Amino acid sequence: MSIPEPQPILSPPSEAAIFLVLIAQPGCEAEIAGALADVSGLKRSVGFRVPEAELSCVVGIGAALWERLSARPRPAGLHPFRELAGPRHTAVATPGDLLVHVRAHRFDLCFELAQRLSERLRGLVEVVDEVHGFRSFDERDVLGFVDGTENPEGAAAAQAVLIGEEDPAFAGGSYVVVQKYLHDLRSWDALSTEQQELVIGRTKLADVELPDELKPANSHLALNVITGPDGEERQVMRFNMPFGRVGAEEYGTYYIAYARSSELIEQMLSNMFVGDPPGNTDRILDFSTAVTGGLFFVPAAGLLGDLDPPAAPDARAAGTSPPPLEPGAGSLGIGGLRERSR
Repeated sequence: MSIPEPQPILSPPSEAAIFLVLIAQPGCEAEIAGALADVSGLKRSVGFRVPEAELSCVVGIGAALWERLSARPRPAGLHPFRELAGPRHTAVATPGDLLVHVRAHRFDLCFELAQRLSERLRGLVEVVDEVHGFRSFDERDVLGFVDGTENPEGAAAAQAVLIGEEDPAFAGGSYVVVQKYLHDLRSWDALSTEQQELVIGRTKLADVELPDELKPANSHLALNVITGPDGEERQVMRFNMPFGRVGAEEYGTYYIAYARSSELIEQMLSNMFVGDPPGNTDRILDFSTAVTGGLFFVPAAGLLGDLDPPAAPDARAAGTSPPPLEPGAGSLGIGGLRERSR
């Protein structure tokens, strides 16, 4: 079958990114659908001036908003993000109706496109989480290890990420899971390099996978390798980015993984947080805490431009307006999360 043109999920890794998670204002679905149809045009208006910066923008839609935003049935793998509570660590689920993933080789283009999108959506959504990611040296995270080594390439990447015949109504689409991790760098840096390598499952300098006989069963790499019935490894595409605020001692990784099946990403997270076997949890979680979690569907480019919201009475046309979002409602600012966890 012919796959519709996807959104630019498979754009190359970039030096800069902005991640926005948004909550939709009730009663504004038609206006939001119109704004999403304008995303590609806004991207062109910003990016054409510096084409070598390869500006791109991907939009994902959460399960609750999909029911209000499109008359089409919900994609097979779309549902609210499921919290995973393991014996010691929890993958939390946090609010989010829309995900906007902007990236480029220059941060100024990311910033301007994010600003224009925010203006286009003003009054329709609230930003509940905003992260500015940066490239750290040779694709390393703030823990000092290369991130994304196992990403598939070329045709294998498209095969791993894009929905096909298994859900033809949504072919060319994808699923994406995002989590914001905060790292305890003081504890991490107290480990020797050799101890850190056993946590990750790779060498730190050369980025070489440890031999099976040396790689612990609870290493990050061991728990994130999943094979299918045919014995072949099932793959996702990660575009993780470091972020942080030095003054606040906030050092993090924004985890973002695209896949043809949401079940695959969820299996990886279950292995990490619940354990494989149960109780054998990812050692990296002793140093990294997930403070957000969301699952979104990324429609093909044509579908994003033609969501066809279901017919519904317009509250404003009837002389009433939907209640405004309270300032800061649902906000996922790190300060608020820290207060709640005390």
